[in-house]
Amino acid sequence: MTVTRGLEGVVATSSSISSIIDDTLTYVGYNIDDLAENASFEEVIYLLWHRKLPTQAELEKLNKELADNAELPKEIIEHFKLYPIDKVHPMGALRSAVSLLGLYDEEADLMESEANYRKAVRLQAKMPAIVTAFARIRKGLEPIAPRKDLSFAANFLYMLSGKEPEPIAVEAFNKALVLHADHELNASTFTARVCVATLSDVYSGITAAIGALKGPLHGGANEAVMKMLTEIGSVDNVDSYIREKLAKKEKIMGFGHRVYRQGDPRAKHLKLMSEKLTNLTGKPEYYEMSTQIESIVTGEKNLPPNVDFYSASVYDSLGIDHDLFTPIFAVSRVSGWLAHILEQYDNNRLIRPRAEYTGPGMQQYIPVQQRGQ
Repeated sequence: MTVTRGLEGVVATSSSISSIIDDTLTYVGYNIDDLAENASFEEVIYLLWHRKLPTQAELEKLNKELADNAELPKEIIEHFKLYPIDKVHPMGALRSAVSLLGLYDEEADLMESEANYRKAVRLQAKMPAIVTAFARIRKGLEPIAPRKDLSFAANFLYMLSGKEPEPIAVEAFNKALVLHADHELNASTFTARVCVATLSDVYSGITAAIGALKGPLHGGANEAVMKMLTEIGSVDNVDSYIREKLAKKEKIMGFGHRVYRQGDPRAKHLKLMSEKLTNLTGKPEYYEMSTQIESIVTGEKNLPPNVDFYSASVYDSLGIDHDLFTPIFAVSRVSGWLAHILEQYDNNRLIRPRAEYTGPGMQQYIPVQQRGQ
């Protein structure tokens, strides 16, 4: 057996959902640049689940299904109120809530494809409500019910703040959702597929994926970027802060990628939105700091920014709490997770790799009384 650390370069499955070839990301053959500039997130959900863009009638049907399933069971809201709010990270709350949702779904353990699709719709629809409800409850505010007349992106921002968002905010958030929707066989997607390959249920698969996304080397990187920007504080401090990090060989969050060699194609879209939003809000500092950090890190280490780097300043410009950045990643990526889960079910084989043993050779059991001290 040949060992590959982190399974780097190992092809573990086949999939028709998304691809990364020569640093180009596509969803079902559509270039991410094309989708980021033109598609609604709802269209992307449909594309990932059905492998084609929807007709107007198909899109309207999906929009209605999402709207009809967007409210949370009251038990989930009451459960949030029992949490030790000052100690619970929103990703922990999201992970627990998704698991709990399965207890209130009568179809949770049904494995028929139609039932699994209905569960996918319910999960996708409820993710924004979970994140926004917890975000408000921990501040002593009541959750805001979703509106059926708003888009997926607009509804999230509305449920978070209670105010109908400006078009530029909706555009930025929709673009972020599109860019994060799927990314081939990343850590959380692989986790979801491993989980449901045992024929476990959809809720278990999504709960497992959220657990993987929670780590700072995966989805948590965008929150870590914001923490870094906050620590730096101003443009004047960027040079000394980053160069000190580089001298100590410390990781600069938001740079480099296991798969992309010439740069993450998603990053440029969020960089443009960051510039637009920070100038609009009259607080361009984080964008200016980010561009200066990029100049140093890319120039010194030849590491271009990834999707996490500029998403941090975009979300901050939208007035979103910093520890909600990774849950927002999940609100988008659940569309991809669900696509992969449904694909895994359709052509399932238990995922069971091997490990190279590096422990001692054959040993003989010795009774405890005869073992030395």
